[in-house]
Amino acid sequence: MNERTLAGAFGVSVVGCTVVLGVYGLVSGYLLESAGDLLVPSAATLAVVIVVVAALVGLGTGGSRRLATPYW
Repeated sequence: MNERTLAGAFGVSVVGCTVVLGVYGLVSGYLLESAGDLLVPSAATLAVVIVVVAALVGLGTGGSRRLATPYW
């Protein structure tokens, strides 16, 4: 099997495991029980993460034109 295919499969499995753990933490910590004093800081952290990820996606989609040079 190709090393690139194995690395891609490993990356997808790591992201999938992270998503599963995050959903489990959300369900067990906030939906089934009262979050109490941690609800506002968690919501603020989630908002910051969404903004940062959206900015990185925006930079990544525009970066392909800058990196398409003969030097790379």
